Amino acid sequence: MSAGRCRSSPTANDELALAGRPARYDTRVRAFAAGAVHSSSGAALEAAALPRRPSRMPDTLIIPGGPGVWQAGRAAAQQELVAWTRRAAPRVARLASVCTGAFVLARTGLLDGRRAVTHWAACEQLATLFPAIEVQQDAIYFRDGRYWTSAGVTAGIDMALGMVEADMGRDIAMGVAKKLVVFYKRPGGQSQFSSALLEQAAGDTRIAELHRWIASRLRQALTVGQMAERLDMTPRTFARFYRRQTGTTPAHAVERMRLEQACRLMESRRIAIKAVAQQCGFSSEEVMRRSFIRHLRVSPTEYRARFSSESPTVQPS
Repeated sequence: MSAGRCRSSPTANDELALAGRPARYDTRVRAFAAGAVHSSSGAALEAAALPRRPSRMPDTLIIPGGPGVWQAGRAAAQQELVAWTRRAAPRVARLASVCTGAFVLARTGLLDGRRAVTHWAACEQLATLFPAIEVQQDAIYFRDGRYWTSAGVTAGIDMALGMVEADMGRDIAMGVAKKLVVFYKRPGGQSQFSSALLEQAAGDTRIAELHRWIASRLRQALTVGQMAERLDMTPRTFARFYRRQTGTTPAHAVERMRLEQACRLMESRRIAIKAVAQQCGFSSEEVMRRSFIRHLRVSPTEYRARFSSESPTVQPS
């Protein structure tokens, strides 16, 4: 297991130099023993030894994930890392995890009473093993004070950009995103859910066709019966089929597709919130507000303030 600093930090230093500002980041890969660390993908990273003296602790500690940190039977192998992280925590300004690296932070007890996220496939296990943690099942990444956690591997990039923004401001973070050709803020906000991911997970191409049909009719009241008829099934057969293919219910998927569209529209200040609710098929502005709070933990107004392309973005703390 390794520890380091912000994943996009070298590019952030480039952007700082262009702005006439001094470099801020010095990225290091660390492990208990210096040498090559082999990842689950087969690639190896050259690591230096973890610092033992308090004066040499990093400002930001990022713990990556992988099968070795969360699969059953692996906890004992991480005891040394957990103990080191617990000792280092008081001297580290920011502690973070990528993907299932959250399980390491969870085992330290440092996340007890806090909100955190991990990969969607591991959220249920994290919540079961560590009930003192409020697991945010939908978030791409989440900040709770000095603790940052992210969902899948690429969500670590989103989290790193959030760190750069917190440290150096929106303009530098935006410059990093442009140079790396990644989204500064993903379309639809900070949610792991997307209809596209459901389609990828489904083994039947009819799911993608159904989602296209739904997307073209979001302003209408859509029932399970209508969706079942579209696929030439009975409502009961369709409901079982959809859950088997996607892991969720048709009603939940439609609500989240409405929410995805609402997020995209909310990122423009030119559309009134009431109009957004109407265009996305919510029966009222209040129903949309409750959906935002239930799934994104913010109201539509707060979402717009945080994620609009026309205003600064602030992560929850």
